[in-house]
Amino acid sequence: MSYEKNEDFFKTLEQWIEQNGINIDGPKGTSHPRFPNLIYPIDYGYINGTKSQDGSGIDLVKGDDETLKIVGIICTLDPVKKDSEVKVLLNCTEENIKTAMIMMMFNNHIMKGILLRR
Repeated sequence: MSYEKNEDFFKTLEQWIEQNGINIDGPKGTSHPRFPNLIYPIDYGYINGTKSQDGSGIDLVKGDDETLKIVGIICTLDPVKKDSEVKVLLNCTEENIKTAMIMMMFNNHIMKGILLRR
C-alpha cells in the first residue's frame, strides 16, 4: 500500500470531522460514566454522524494543539469483550498521545493497543 492511500484514510476522517463535527462527551477532568475512578486526562468523544463496531460514533481523543489535525489512530483490542475499536487522535502533541495511550490501557488493565501514526 502506498503512502498516498494511507493519507487518503486520514483525509477521509478529517472530512467527516469537518462535515459532521465532534462531540466531547468525556471532557478533560470529568469521570468516566462506567468507571468513576477514571478521570479523563484529555478530552474524549466521538465524530458525529459516524458508527463504529460497538454501534456508537467513532471515538476521538482531542489534544491541545489546534494546528495539528489528525496525527494518528490508536487501535485497541479488548480480550474480555473480544472486540476492537479505533480512537482518532485529533490535535494531539506527543505528550497528548502518551496520555491517550495510558488512558486506553487503564479501562480494564488488560486492553491491548497499538499506535498508528499518520
